[in-house]
Amino acid sequence: MRKIGFDNDKYISLQSSKIAERIAHFNGKLYLEFGGKLFDDYHASRVLPGFKPDSKLFMLRQLKDQAEIVIAINAEDIEKNKVRGDLGITYDLDVLRLIDVFRSFDLFVGSVVITRYEELPAVDNFVKRLTTLGIKVYKHYTIPGYPSNVKLIVSDNGYGKNDYIETTRSLVVVTAPGPGSGKMAVCLSQIFHDYKHGIKSGYAKFETFPIWNLPLKHPVNLAYEAATADLNDVNMIDPFHLEAYGITTVNYNRDVEVFPVLNTMFQMIAGESPYKSPTDMGVNMAGYCITDDDVVSRASEQEIIRRYLNAVTNEWLGQCDKAEVFKLELLMNQMGLSTSDRPVVGAALTLADETEQPAAAIELDDGTIITGKTSQLLGASSAALLNSLKVLAGIPHSIHIISPTIIEPIQKLKVENLGNHNPLLHMDETLIALSISAVTDKNSALALEQLPRLKGCEAHSSVKLSRVDENVYKRLGMNLTSEPTYQSKRIFQF
Repeated sequence: MRKIGFDNDKYISLQSSKIAERIAHFNGKLYLEFGGKLFDDYHASRVLPGFKPDSKLFMLRQLKDQAEIVIAINAEDIEKNKVRGDLGITYDLDVLRLIDVFRSFDLFVGSVVITRYEELPAVDNFVKRLTTLGIKVYKHYTIPGYPSNVKLIVSDNGYGKNDYIETTRSLVVVTAPGPGSGKMAVCLSQIFHDYKHGIKSGYAKFETFPIWNLPLKHPVNLAYEAATADLNDVNMIDPFHLEAYGITTVNYNRDVEVFPVLNTMFQMIAGESPYKSPTDMGVNMAGYCITDDDVVSRASEQEIIRRYLNAVTNEWLGQCDKAEVFKLELLMNQMGLSTSDRPVVGAALTLADETEQPAAAIELDDGTIITGKTSQLLGASSAALLNSLKVLAGIPHSIHIISPTIIEPIQKLKVENLGNHNPLLHMDETLIALSISAVTDKNSALALEQLPRLKGCEAHSSVKLSRVDENVYKRLGMNLTSEPTYQSKRIFQF
């Protein structure tokens, strides 16, 4: 049984109360910048075992009668077809996905704002698509010298040129498909326009990491640095909070660096700033909900190792810079970690050396390591998957839960009719074969019932897997890493 180190129910209750308190502080109108993922926050669920990936949505649902959502997307990201690495879809498509998810939680999506808008074909087509779907669209423009040219920014030629987003609720949540979407600028632009309309409103920031009331070098906060290695974010003591209150809190470099500018903007818009530090702006209660520091520390260490292994593979693929790998190496060294501290790595590599074939390993909830080797019928990941299901179901290893008579026709179809060079079954094909077997075989049916128990389990492959296998691991909720090498010498891999 996986150990829990975070009280999710307490988090939802505390967080909802804190946001309601901040709304009241600003006379009933708050723009809340939502950093990170509003839902499917699997990073938080990995480093804070017990945190549910959709906790923030459930928290917002407590305030649904007060809340509306504005989604920001950068025009440049639309034009460049920027892709979310975790989902494999472009940012513009993710906006549509976000709207559907928010609506499924009975949350009101008020509008979409295109930040740094330019008249570009892809951007205008997206605006047209949203409008056709009945979604309000607003345009915000690039301001020269942003964010340092405060005099221009806080003027009719700066924020004043932006569309004024019409909102009807007391809590306006500003979120986005990913970083760099201009969420903070959207909030400040709205406050500027509100004051021109005689409406007093406020701003706050909801960023789960770094957790401000944990130590600077706490593993949870270092795991955040690992997660943002590509952005080169650095955790640091908030000097403004320390000076104002004599209390040490943790923030990150970008918020600390921009705070003097932000403070000046508040003063120019409203006559005074409501905050004395970047920490003051936050409403994050996650630190108060950690119930077992050792559990979250160990989980965070594993997250850093996973991030490092994935970065090494991505750098090998040409998908990230060497600097990102170097930063993760420094974090690993700082914490005294190595890849050997991830048990599935050694298990997979040992079996690969023994068989001289690709191998995979899966660590179950109780710490049991299950391996899978390449055979004439199955790829290593498929074998590890079936072996794990048999262990979870209490089925002896010697019993076949998929008959070779089912596997062989699938292989023949792949090679002779579908043009595949590799006859070995991928994980999705293996699961389909298992589902067919389950119709007539009790052991197969019992094994199939164990699939939900793989969620959150660790896995490692001795070779870079196909996109098909990687997607199956992801859909099963497993944490996969792999070695930076291909199974074959072919240069085109899919």
